[in-house]
Formats: sequence, structure tokens, C-alpha cells
Amino acid sequence: MQTPPTPAVQDDPEYADNLRRATLASSIGSALEYFDFALYGLATALIFNVLFFPQDDPAMATVAAFATFGVGFVARPFGGLVFGVLGDKLGRKLVLVITITLMGGASTLIGVLPTYDQIGLWAPALLVVLRLLQGFGAGAEQAGATVLMAEYAPIRRRGFFSALPFIGIQAGTLLAAVVFSLLTLLPEEALMTWGWRVPFLCSFVLIVLAVVIRSRLRETPTFVELEKQDQVAEKPVRELFRTGFPGVLVGIGLRMAENGGSYMFQTLALSFFVAVVGSDADKGILTWGVTLGALIGIVTTPLSGALSDRFGRRAVYRFGAVFLLVYSLPAWWALTLGNPYLAVAVVAIGLGIAVNSMLGPQCAMLPELFGSRHRYLGVAMAREISAVLAGGLGGVLGAYLIAVTDANWLVIGLYMTGLAAITTVSTFLVPETLRRDLTRTDDAVKISPAEAGDDVWLSGSQPVAAGRAAAATTFAAARADRGGGRDREDALR
Repeated sequence: MQTPPTPAVQDDPEYADNLRRATLASSIGSALEYFDFALYGLATALIFNVLFFPQDDPAMATVAAFATFGVGFVARPFGGLVFGVLGDKLGRKLVLVITITLMGGASTLIGVLPTYDQIGLWAPALLVVLRLLQGFGAGAEQAGATVLMAEYAPIRRRGFFSALPFIGIQAGTLLAAVVFSLLTLLPEEALMTWGWRVPFLCSFVLIVLAVVIRSRLRETPTFVELEKQDQVAEKPVRELFRTGFPGVLVGIGLRMAENGGSYMFQTLALSFFVAVVGSDADKGILTWGVTLGALIGIVTTPLSGALSDRFGRRAVYRFGAVFLLVYSLPAWWALTLGNPYLAVAVVAIGLGIAVNSMLGPQCAMLPELFGSRHRYLGVAMAREISAVLAGGLGGVLGAYLIAVTDANWLVIGLYMTGLAAITTVSTFLVPETLRRDLTRTDDAVKISPAEAGDDVWLSGSQPVAAGRAAAATTFAAARADRGGGRDREDALR
């Protein structure tokens, strides 16, 4: 005799309300992080290199400015480690309130910093300190938003719902590009004295809004179940490095093209274009490429997430990686032509299609790689170590290569091609995680069959019946404990 189907959890007003609140809370955090980081990246090539560093050698001043940009990436893994542990021990909600406050507060203070002409070497030193704090908070912000939405989302539409908050990434990038484009319309003196400070100071508004929303958010159902079953990890770092490190390595590989490509198109392309065209270049023109890329990403990010619910995470992710692999060399060559409209199109396509078609499936895929006891930490480490290697190093190394090779497009193009190749290979190493049960405490990427036991994940496979039966038992117990069928995973299964 079959059990009557449980009503869809979307029909539960309480669950639907919490899902909307989680989406909004994650989106605002994503918007703030990428508004700050995109704005900082745009300002690095045109503002910070002039105001915060000596001008004896302008090219090296630009390299130094990009080094401070990279410092933020260096801090991110440490923030991911600290807050990832707290997120797995104390819950997702509390950590997300802390990270948004730290990250946004540091960004606001950048807007009041004195310049090199005012306080000398203290200016770049203070800029580095605030950049470190910004990166430390951001180190767990995106991991937390990713885990939060994956654990809240309906299982059959997890790719779509997990990608929705990352529209905040596009919104933040779009807002930063528009604001910076408008700032470049100011007279040079106004821009370099007070104009550039305004958007950093405005970060405070987003902080207040995000903290209010997140303080009203309920803890994720997955973490609540961990607490009820008394399974919260006491030492998530030890667990992660004992069983979850293969997942971290694969996650790093998956992120190299997405993260590196994003920051290279957003920041390095502007410096490259100015170096090729010369001082007569319209310094604000490529920000419109970032703007158009963000507009395209508002569609392609949730669309690719939804496609991953139908065709699998790996197939959609691989499409984006291969697209960037083929696109890299022609893109950087096209920038050397000096045509501003072509340059805008190059950046827009690179960001809107190549990068964001990987970001969509990634939002669900990374949380699905890790067990529930160390999921926050695992996602944070995969995201932030890759951010250092691809994003931070990409800016510094790219700026240096532009300076020493006289803006040789082939060198920069080959660098991006290498990042895309790493990610393409990684899509063949990761198992298919579509519809994986997020209450499971084991990882999707196993060290070996002997260590994994009977429930072994192979490339393109689903877990064996033993693991499914165990998960079903857990859900049944949780449903009985609540007395009434509100478990979203069980309802959609």
C-alpha cells in the first residue's frame, strides 16, 4: 500500500515565508560584497594607484594598488576558516550577521581614508588594513549565503533557488559599474578629491538593511536537524581535512575559471585597455561592459541554475568552462584593437555568459559536495582558497604582466586559458551531485571505496539504496518529531 503524497512545502505559508526571507537576506549580502569588491577593483586601476601610492613610477604604482586588491583575497581563506567553523558549530544565521557587519563596516571606512599626500605611507598601510578586514568578513559571506539557500531550497529546484540570491552579485556589480561610470563624468578634481568616496560611504545603508533582515531569519532546517540529532561537529576542521579534503580540491578547481575570469574581466581588462590605447582612452567605457555583463548575468545565473536541475550540475558547468576556454584568446586580442564598443562587448560576453553560466550551477553544487557537519567550512575553504589563487593572484600577476610585456595580449590570454582548462578538467573529476540529500553527513567526493564504505559516489551516479534508506529514516523521524509533515526534503522526494 502506497503512502499518499505529502503536500508540497511551497503550500506551507511558514516555509514559503522563510524561503523568501532567506533569499532576500542572501541577496543583499551578495549585493553588498560584490558592490564593494567591484567598486574597489574599478577604483584600483584609476583612483587608488594615484591617491594612495607615490607617483615616481606610475606603472609600479598600479601594480602596488592591485597588490592591495589582492590582499583582500589573502585574508578571505582565514575568514572562511574562522567563520566556517563557527557556522558549522553555532549555526548559519549568526555568522551571516557577523560577516555582513564586518565586511560592510570596513568598506565604509575606506571612504574616509586620508591619501598619500596627506599622511604619506600611512595611507596605503591603512588601506591594506581595511582591505584585510573586508576580505576577512567576505571570506565566509558567500559560503554562508550558498549554504543557507541550498539548505532552504526545495530539492528538485535547488539549482534554481540556490542561484537566485546570486542575482545579488549581478546587482552589486551592476550598481558599482553604474556608480563608477557616473563618477567618471565628474570633473577630474572633484572625482579625485571627494567623488570616489561617496559610494564607499553609501555601503552603510546596505549594512543596516542586511542586518535587520538577517536578524529575523530562522536557522536552516538542515542545521536544526543536526542539533536535534546531536550531530553538530565539535571539530569541523579535523573532520574536513580527514574526509572532506578531496571535495575542497575539486571545488578549488571548479572555481578557477569562474572566479579568475570574473575579476580579470572586471578589473584587469580596464588596465589592459588603457595601456593599449594610451592616456586618451575613455577610462569609463569598460565599466559599461561590466554593466551589460551584470545585466546579462541577471538572466543567465538563475537560468543556468535551473538548467542544472534538469541536465545535471556537471554538464551545465562544463559548458561555461569550455566557452571561456575557447573565448579567452580572441577576447584579449580584440581588446588590442582599441575599439571601445568592441571592448564593451568583449567584457559583457565574458562576464554575462562565460562566467555566469558556471556560477549558476555552482551555487548548489558546492554545498552538495560536503556533508552537513562541515558543509559551511568546506564550501568556505573551496571558495576562498580559489579566490586567492584565481582572483587575487590574477589581478597582481596580470597587472605585472601588462607592465613588463608592454600589454602583450597573448600572455594575458594564455593565463585565462589556463584557468579555464583547470576548471574544464575538474568537471570530469567531480561526481554528479544533483538532488543529493543535504542531511547526509558524508561527502560526495570519496577518498577511496575502502574509506567510503558501501555508499560510494562514482562519476555520474547516484548513491546506493543503503544511503537512501538511512536518509529516509532520518526524515521520517524528523517529520514525526514535528508532528505534521513540514520537512521540505521529505515532501519533495
